[in-house]
Amino acid sequence: MKFQIGDKVVILHSNEDGEVVDIINEKMVMVDVRGVKFPAYTDQLDFPYFKQFSQNKLFPEKKPQKIYIEDVKHEKKKVAAKVADGVWLTFIPVIHSDEFGDDVVDDLKIHLINRTHVDYKFKYNLNYAGDSQFELPNSVRSFEDFYLHDIPFENLNDNPTFSFEFSLVNPDKNKADYYEYSLKLKAKQVFQRIEQLKRDGEATFSYKLFDEYPNKEYSTVDVSPLLTKGYKVYDAKEARKHLEPAKNEIDLHIEELTMTPEKMDNFEKLTLQLQTFEKYLDLSIAHRRPSLIVIHGVGTGKLKDEIHDILRLKREVSSFINRYHPAYGYGATEVYFKY
Repeated sequence: MKFQIGDKVVILHSNEDGEVVDIINEKMVMVDVRGVKFPAYTDQLDFPYFKQFSQNKLFPEKKPQKIYIEDVKHEKKKVAAKVADGVWLTFIPVIHSDEFGDDVVDDLKIHLINRTHVDYKFKYNLNYAGDSQFELPNSVRSFEDFYLHDIPFENLNDNPTFSFEFSLVNPDKNKADYYEYSLKLKAKQVFQRIEQLKRDGEATFSYKLFDEYPNKEYSTVDVSPLLTKGYKVYDAKEARKHLEPAKNEIDLHIEELTMTPEKMDNFEKLTLQLQTFEKYLDLSIAHRRPSLIVIHGVGTGKLKDEIHDILRLKREVSSFINRYHPAYGYGATEVYFKY
Protein backbone atom coordinates (compact mmCIF):
# COMPACT_ATOMS: atom_id res chain seq x y z
CA MET A 1 0.00 0.00 0.00
CA LYS A 2 1.49 3.34 -1.07
CA PHE A 3 -0.06 5.33 1.80
CA GLN A 4 -0.57 4.70 5.50
CA ILE A 5 -2.87 6.28 8.08
CA GLY A 6 -1.37 9.61 9.15
CA ASP A 7 0.50 10.30 5.87
CA LYS A 8 0.40 13.87 4.62
CA VAL A 9 -0.73 13.98 0.98
CA VAL A 10 -1.52 16.39 -1.84
CA ILE A 11 -4.78 16.15 -3.82
CA LEU A 12 -3.50 16.29 -7.40
CA HIS A 13 -6.54 17.82 -9.11
CA SER A 14 -6.95 20.63 -6.54
CA ASN A 15 -3.36 20.94 -5.16
CA GLU A 16 -4.77 20.89 -1.61
CA ASP A 17 -2.96 19.42 1.38
CA GLY A 18 -4.63 16.63 3.35
CA GLU A 19 -4.05 13.67 5.62
CA VAL A 20 -4.90 9.97 5.23
CA VAL A 21 -7.28 9.02 8.08
CA ASP A 22 -8.45 5.56 6.97
CA ILE A 23 -7.57 2.79 4.50
CA ILE A 24 -10.63 1.70 2.52
CA ASN A 25 -8.97 -0.80 0.20
CA GLU A 26 -5.84 -1.25 -1.93
CA LYS A 27 -6.93 1.48 -4.34
CA MET A 28 -8.77 3.91 -2.08
CA VAL A 29 -8.23 5.83 1.18
CA MET A 30 -10.23 8.29 3.28
CA VAL A 31 -8.67 11.78 3.22
CA ASP A 32 -9.20 14.71 5.61
CA VAL A 33 -8.82 18.17 4.06
CA ARG A 34 -9.40 20.99 6.54
CA GLY A 35 -11.89 18.92 8.54
CA VAL A 36 -13.80 17.55 5.52
CA LYS A 37 -13.43 13.79 5.02
CA PHE A 38 -13.96 12.09 1.65
CA PRO A 39 -12.78 8.94 -0.18
CA ALA A 40 -10.11 9.26 -2.86
CA TYR A 41 -8.28 6.89 -5.18
CA THR A 42 -4.56 6.57 -4.43
CA ASP A 43 -3.64 7.54 -7.99
CA GLN A 44 -5.29 10.93 -7.31
CA LEU A 45 -2.88 11.58 -4.41
CA ASP A 46 0.83 12.16 -3.99
CA PHE A 47 3.25 12.93 -1.21
CA PRO A 48 3.88 16.63 -0.63
CA TYR A 49 7.67 16.44 -1.13
CA PHE A 50 7.61 17.27 -4.84
CA LYS A 51 5.26 20.18 -4.20
CA GLN A 52 7.54 21.53 -1.48
CA PHE A 53 10.63 21.03 -3.66
CA SER A 54 9.04 22.75 -6.64
CA GLN A 55 8.18 25.73 -4.46
CA ASN A 56 11.89 26.24 -3.59
CA LYS A 57 13.41 28.51 -6.21
CA LEU A 58 16.75 27.55 -7.77
CA PHE A 59 17.65 31.21 -8.26
CA PRO A 60 16.80 33.98 -5.83
CA GLU A 61 14.09 36.29 -7.02
CA LYS A 62 14.50 40.02 -7.18
CA LYS A 63 13.26 41.73 -4.09
CA PRO A 64 9.87 43.22 -4.81
CA GLN A 65 9.29 46.91 -4.44
CA LYS A 66 8.09 47.87 -0.98
CA ILE A 67 4.37 48.43 -0.74
CA TYR A 68 3.01 50.11 2.36
CA ILE A 69 -0.14 48.93 4.06
CA GLU A 70 -2.11 52.05 3.23
CA ASP A 71 -1.49 51.37 -0.46
CA VAL A 72 -2.89 47.83 -0.39
CA LYS A 73 -6.41 47.43 -1.75
CA HIS A 74 -8.69 45.43 0.49
CA GLU A 75 -10.27 42.45 -1.25
CA LYS A 76 -13.12 40.41 0.09
CA LYS A 77 -12.49 36.71 0.02
CA LYS A 78 -14.99 34.76 -2.00
CA VAL A 79 -16.63 32.13 0.16
CA ALA A 80 -17.96 29.14 -1.72
CA ALA A 81 -21.62 28.67 -0.92
CA LYS A 82 -22.56 25.31 0.56
CA VAL A 83 -25.18 23.54 -1.51
CA ALA A 84 -28.03 22.25 0.65
CA ASP A 85 -29.48 19.23 -1.12
CA GLY A 86 -30.84 17.07 1.72
CA VAL A 87 -29.85 14.27 4.05
CA TRP A 88 -28.26 11.17 2.49
CA LEU A 89 -27.23 7.66 3.41
CA THR A 90 -23.93 6.94 1.64
CA PHE A 91 -22.21 3.59 1.07
CA ILE A 92 -18.48 3.16 0.37
CA PRO A 93 -17.58 -0.29 -1.01
CA VAL A 94 -14.38 -1.77 0.45
CA ILE A 95 -12.82 -3.58 -2.53
CA HIS A 96 -9.77 -5.84 -2.94
CA SER A 97 -8.39 -7.75 -5.92
CA ASP A 98 -8.46 -11.54 -5.73
CA GLU A 99 -5.86 -13.94 -7.15
CA PHE A 100 -7.50 -13.67 -10.59
CA GLY A 101 -7.28 -9.87 -10.63
CA ASP A 102 -11.04 -9.40 -10.16
CA ASP A 103 -12.37 -6.71 -7.82
CA VAL A 104 -14.20 -8.25 -4.85
CA VAL A 105 -16.35 -6.26 -2.38
CA ASP A 106 -15.72 -7.23 1.25
CA ASP A 107 -17.67 -4.62 3.24
CA LEU A 108 -19.74 -1.48 2.93
CA LYS A 109 -18.84 1.56 5.02
CA ILE A 110 -22.00 3.49 5.89
CA HIS A 111 -22.09 7.25 6.41
CA LEU A 112 -24.94 9.64 7.22
CA ILE A 113 -24.44 12.87 5.24
CA ASN A 114 -26.23 16.02 6.36
CA ARG A 115 -26.13 18.58 3.58
CA THR A 116 -28.65 20.97 5.09
CA HIS A 117 -28.36 24.06 7.30
CA VAL A 118 -29.98 22.26 10.27
CA ASP A 119 -28.57 20.04 13.05
CA TYR A 120 -30.47 16.79 13.71
CA LYS A 121 -30.73 14.17 16.41
CA PHE A 122 -31.25 10.68 15.05
CA LYS A 123 -31.96 7.12 16.15
CA TYR A 124 -30.50 4.61 13.72
CA ASN A 125 -31.43 0.94 13.57
CA LEU A 126 -30.22 -1.85 11.28
CA ASN A 127 -32.27 -5.02 11.16
CA TYR A 128 -32.28 -8.21 9.12
CA ALA A 129 -35.66 -9.83 8.42
CA GLY A 130 -37.19 -7.90 11.33
CA ASP A 131 -34.42 -8.69 13.86
CA SER A 132 -32.54 -5.64 15.16
CA GLN A 133 -28.76 -6.05 14.79
CA PHE A 134 -27.38 -2.57 15.46
CA GLU A 135 -28.75 0.58 17.12
CA LEU A 136 -27.18 4.02 17.45
CA PRO A 137 -28.67 7.22 18.89
CA ASN A 138 -26.59 10.32 18.12
CA SER A 139 -26.68 13.66 16.33
CA VAL A 140 -25.32 15.00 13.05
CA ARG A 141 -24.46 18.66 12.54
CA SER A 142 -25.11 20.82 9.53
CA PHE A 143 -22.93 19.82 6.55
CA GLU A 144 -21.33 17.01 8.55
CA ASP A 145 -20.35 13.48 7.49
CA PHE A 146 -21.20 10.99 10.29
CA TYR A 147 -19.70 7.49 10.08
CA LEU A 148 -22.22 4.87 11.29
CA HIS A 149 -20.54 1.44 10.90
CA ASP A 150 -19.50 -1.27 8.43
CA ILE A 151 -21.55 -4.25 7.25
CA PRO A 152 -20.27 -7.33 5.39
CA PHE A 153 -21.33 -7.28 1.75
CA GLU A 154 -22.65 -10.85 2.04
CA ASN A 155 -25.20 -9.64 4.64
CA LEU A 156 -27.15 -7.97 1.84
CA ASN A 157 -28.57 -11.43 1.12
CA ASP A 158 -30.53 -11.03 4.38
CA ASN A 159 -32.45 -7.96 3.04
CA PRO A 160 -31.20 -5.39 5.57
CA THR A 161 -33.42 -2.45 6.53
CA PHE A 162 -31.80 0.85 7.54
CA SER A 163 -34.26 2.80 9.70
CA PHE A 164 -33.96 6.36 11.00
CA GLU A 165 -35.98 8.60 13.28
CA PHE A 166 -34.90 12.25 13.02
CA SER A 167 -35.72 15.17 15.31
CA LEU A 168 -34.37 18.71 15.59
CA VAL A 169 -31.45 19.53 17.91
CA ASN A 170 -33.04 22.97 18.31
CA PRO A 171 -36.83 22.37 18.42
CA ASP A 172 -39.06 24.54 16.25
CA LYS A 173 -42.77 24.79 17.06
CA ASN A 174 -43.53 24.97 13.33
CA LYS A 175 -41.63 21.77 12.52
CA ALA A 176 -42.69 18.15 12.99
CA ASP A 177 -41.75 16.48 16.27
CA TYR A 178 -39.92 13.74 14.38
CA TYR A 179 -39.47 12.27 10.92
CA GLU A 180 -39.03 8.57 10.09
CA TYR A 181 -37.43 6.93 7.07
CA SER A 182 -36.61 3.30 6.26
CA LEU A 183 -34.45 2.03 3.42
CA LYS A 184 -34.50 -1.65 2.45
CA LEU A 185 -31.74 -2.88 0.13
CA LYS A 186 -31.39 -6.02 -1.92
CA ALA A 187 -28.08 -7.55 -2.96
CA LYS A 188 -28.92 -7.35 -6.68
CA GLN A 189 -29.68 -3.62 -6.48
CA VAL A 190 -26.43 -2.87 -4.64
CA PHE A 191 -24.38 -5.03 -7.03
CA GLN A 192 -25.76 -3.04 -9.97
CA ARG A 193 -24.88 0.25 -8.23
CA ILE A 194 -21.32 -0.96 -7.58
CA GLU A 195 -20.87 -2.02 -11.21
CA GLN A 196 -22.03 1.45 -12.25
CA LEU A 197 -19.49 2.99 -9.84
CA LYS A 198 -16.68 1.05 -11.48
CA ARG A 199 -17.74 2.22 -14.94
CA ASP A 200 -18.02 5.86 -13.78
CA GLY A 201 -14.83 5.79 -11.70
CA GLU A 202 -16.67 6.93 -8.57
CA ALA A 203 -16.15 5.86 -4.96
CA THR A 204 -19.61 5.96 -3.36
CA PHE A 205 -23.33 5.54 -3.99
CA SER A 206 -26.06 7.24 -1.98
CA TYR A 207 -29.78 7.29 -1.23
CA LYS A 208 -31.56 10.51 -0.28
CA LEU A 209 -33.52 10.28 2.99
CA PHE A 210 -35.24 13.66 2.69
CA ASP A 211 -34.78 17.14 1.16
CA GLU A 212 -36.02 19.27 4.03
CA TYR A 213 -37.25 18.46 7.51
CA PRO A 214 -41.07 18.51 7.32
CA ASN A 215 -43.32 21.17 8.78
CA LYS A 216 -45.84 20.38 11.46
CA GLU A 217 -49.30 19.61 10.11
CA TYR A 218 -51.94 22.10 11.26
CA SER A 219 -55.68 22.22 10.87
CA THR A 220 -58.14 24.89 11.92
CA VAL A 221 -61.69 23.99 12.88
CA ASP A 222 -64.32 26.39 14.19
CA VAL A 223 -65.56 24.72 17.39
CA SER A 224 -67.60 27.67 18.67
CA PRO A 225 -70.97 26.11 17.62
CA LEU A 226 -70.14 23.03 19.68
CA LEU A 227 -69.16 25.13 22.68
CA THR A 228 -72.41 27.12 22.57
CA LYS A 229 -74.37 23.86 22.61
CA GLY A 230 -72.57 22.70 25.76
CA TYR A 231 -70.24 20.13 24.24
CA LYS A 232 -66.80 19.64 25.74
CA VAL A 233 -64.02 20.18 23.21
CA TYR A 234 -60.63 18.59 23.77
CA ASP A 235 -57.32 19.57 22.18
CA ALA A 236 -56.47 16.95 19.53
CA LYS A 237 -52.74 17.61 20.00
CA GLU A 238 -53.03 16.54 23.62
CA ALA A 239 -54.85 13.37 22.61
CA ARG A 240 -52.22 12.52 19.97
CA LYS A 241 -49.51 12.55 22.63
CA HIS A 242 -50.93 9.30 23.97
CA LEU A 243 -51.05 7.59 20.58
CA GLU A 244 -48.36 5.32 19.19
CA PRO A 245 -46.19 7.17 16.63
CA ALA A 246 -47.21 6.89 12.99
CA LYS A 247 -44.88 5.53 10.32
CA ASN A 248 -44.18 6.78 6.84
CA GLU A 249 -43.71 3.19 5.63
CA ILE A 250 -45.03 -0.19 6.79
CA ASP A 251 -43.83 -3.60 5.62
CA LEU A 252 -46.58 -6.25 5.61
CA HIS A 253 -44.43 -9.23 4.65
CA ILE A 254 -45.47 -11.87 7.15
CA GLU A 255 -41.91 -12.51 8.37
CA GLU A 256 -41.80 -8.85 9.45
CA LEU A 257 -44.92 -9.27 11.61
CA THR A 258 -44.40 -12.57 13.44
CA MET A 259 -41.52 -14.78 14.54
CA THR A 260 -43.47 -17.98 13.73
CA PRO A 261 -45.12 -17.59 10.31
CA GLU A 262 -44.78 -21.33 9.66
CA LYS A 263 -47.36 -21.99 12.40
CA MET A 264 -50.04 -19.93 10.63
CA ASP A 265 -52.32 -20.86 7.76
CA ASN A 266 -52.99 -18.48 4.86
CA PHE A 267 -56.15 -17.03 6.41
CA GLU A 268 -54.39 -16.25 9.69
CA LYS A 269 -51.51 -14.61 7.84
CA LEU A 270 -53.85 -12.43 5.77
CA THR A 271 -55.81 -11.45 8.89
CA LEU A 272 -52.65 -10.35 10.71
CA GLN A 273 -51.44 -8.40 7.69
CA LEU A 274 -54.75 -6.54 7.31
CA GLN A 275 -54.97 -5.80 11.05
CA THR A 276 -51.47 -4.32 10.97
CA PHE A 277 -52.30 -2.28 7.86
CA GLU A 278 -55.49 -0.82 9.35
CA LYS A 279 -53.69 0.01 12.60
CA TYR A 280 -51.01 2.10 10.88
CA LEU A 281 -53.49 3.56 8.42
CA ASP A 282 -55.54 4.87 11.34
CA LEU A 283 -52.41 6.15 13.09
CA SER A 284 -51.38 8.04 9.96
CA ILE A 285 -54.78 9.69 9.84
CA ALA A 286 -54.80 10.45 13.59
CA HIS A 287 -51.37 12.08 13.33
CA ARG A 288 -52.44 13.83 10.13
CA ARG A 289 -49.55 12.48 8.10
CA PRO A 290 -49.51 13.51 4.42
CA SER A 291 -48.76 10.05 3.01
CA LEU A 292 -48.02 6.40 3.74
CA ILE A 293 -46.15 3.69 1.80
CA VAL A 294 -47.62 0.21 2.24
CA ILE A 295 -45.28 -2.65 1.24
CA HIS A 296 -47.45 -5.66 0.45
CA GLY A 297 -45.32 -7.53 -2.08
CA VAL A 298 -46.54 -8.96 -5.39
CA GLY A 299 -47.52 -12.57 -4.68
CA THR A 300 -51.01 -13.54 -5.83
CA GLY A 301 -52.32 -9.99 -5.41
CA LYS A 302 -54.86 -10.96 -2.73
CA LEU A 303 -53.35 -8.73 -0.02
CA LYS A 304 -53.02 -5.78 -2.41
CA ASP A 305 -56.66 -6.09 -3.49
CA GLU A 306 -57.90 -6.23 0.13
CA ILE A 307 -55.85 -3.13 0.99
CA HIS A 308 -57.18 -1.22 -2.02
CA ASP A 309 -60.77 -2.11 -1.03
CA ILE A 310 -60.20 -0.64 2.44
CA LEU A 311 -58.59 2.52 1.03
CA ARG A 312 -61.57 3.18 -1.27
CA LEU A 313 -63.83 3.44 1.79
CA LYS A 314 -61.64 5.88 3.75
CA ARG A 315 -62.79 9.45 3.24
CA GLU A 316 -59.42 10.75 4.48
CA VAL A 317 -57.66 9.05 1.55
CA SER A 318 -57.37 11.42 -1.39
CA SER A 319 -55.63 8.94 -3.71
CA PHE A 320 -53.48 5.82 -3.82
CA ILE A 321 -51.36 4.28 -6.53
CA ASN A 322 -49.52 1.02 -7.17
CA ARG A 323 -46.78 1.92 -9.62
CA TYR A 324 -43.20 0.85 -10.22
CA HIS A 325 -40.86 2.06 -7.48
CA PRO A 326 -37.05 1.53 -7.69
CA ALA A 327 -36.97 0.24 -4.09
CA TYR A 328 -40.09 -1.99 -4.13
CA GLY A 329 -40.90 -2.74 -7.77
CA TYR A 330 -44.68 -3.15 -7.99
CA GLY A 331 -44.89 -4.49 -4.44
CA ALA A 332 -45.96 -1.28 -2.70
CA THR A 333 -48.90 1.13 -2.72
CA GLU A 334 -48.44 4.85 -2.05
CA VAL A 335 -51.33 6.42 -0.11
CA TYR A 336 -52.04 10.17 0.06
CA PHE A 337 -54.37 11.78 2.58
CA LYS A 338 -56.65 14.82 2.67
CA TYR A 339 -57.90 16.60 5.81
